[in-house]
Amino acid sequence: MTVSSLSPTPAPSSPEPVETPSPECLDEALCKIVWNWTDSVWFAEGSFWILVKPLRIIVILLLALAARWLVHRTIRRLVRTTSDAGVPTMLRPLRERIPTAATESGEFVPERRRQRAEAIGSVLRSLSTAFIFGIALLMLLKEFSFDLAPLLASAGIAGVALGFGAQSLVKDLIAGLFMLIEDQYGVGDNVDLGEATGVVEAVGLRVTTVRDARGVLWYIRNGEIIRVGNKSQGWALVVVDLPIGFAGTEEATAVLRTAAASIAVDPELTQSIVEPPEVLGVEQVTVEGTVIRTVVKTTADGQFSVARELRRRLAEALENSGITARIAAGRLYPGIPTRSASETGQGGAT
Repeated sequence: MTVSSLSPTPAPSSPEPVETPSPECLDEALCKIVWNWTDSVWFAEGSFWILVKPLRIIVILLLALAARWLVHRTIRRLVRTTSDAGVPTMLRPLRERIPTAATESGEFVPERRRQRAEAIGSVLRSLSTAFIFGIALLMLLKEFSFDLAPLLASAGIAGVALGFGAQSLVKDLIAGLFMLIEDQYGVGDNVDLGEATGVVEAVGLRVTTVRDARGVLWYIRNGEIIRVGNKSQGWALVVVDLPIGFAGTEEATAVLRTAAASIAVDPELTQSIVEPPEVLGVEQVTVEGTVIRTVVKTTADGQFSVARELRRRLAEALENSGITARIAAGRLYPGIPTRSASETGQGGAT
């Protein structure tokens, strides 16, 4: 018997157990694919957090940026086309402020429309950015397994507290937004806002800037504006009342009609006149005589130049006809009749 036959034969070693992902992981398609490709347990079990979660976050951010770019591009195009007077858009006022008879097509491109469109566009861009990124932030928090219910409740309480604490600011912003949408006034308009009356120099969501006739610059909060009198929208009515003493009303009316008619044919004022001047007749009777009213409808921008020229021509017409001298004589010597002998049928003073 040999020694080798007496030595014990070593038992075959049992194979080491192979580590595999959990059954829950293998039930998922992604985990099974990663396990088959890499044979890595930790990579297969963490494939959802390593591959899917970052990919979802990147997709959410890319979609938010793409949506923001698309919305801003649409708003910028809308603002650009609204600034052009020849293209009708949704941000343009419902009615044109200047009569078509006073302005040729495409001639009136106001600064007020450009600033109004840009202000509304800025507000829309800010609101769209806040809305889009707010939704994206909530989606990202959900991806990180945050409980959004307490967060939304806290945000609601904070919003209510901020609303109560900043009521004046919110009131100013809302009033300014509706003012811009309704096109109540704009840059260059002559407005009456109560305490402040003058020309609008700047329009914002919170504050409107007005410079009055003395050069004082007024900063008015939009929420404090109760009423607005706009003297620059549409047409204006120039009213001129002239006293003629106790001169003959028929004679004075004929003289004033001739002078007023010359305004309508003046080439320098034709573009500012919407309707021809009209002498309405006696407006009132005082102890000093009668007052005759003359009116003319003009554009908003041309009302002052037309009014000055109309007053000058009416006054010159009364003076050239001799009515002014009779008014002065009647005031100095009340007993002297101011009507002509042919009109009264009586002789002069003796």
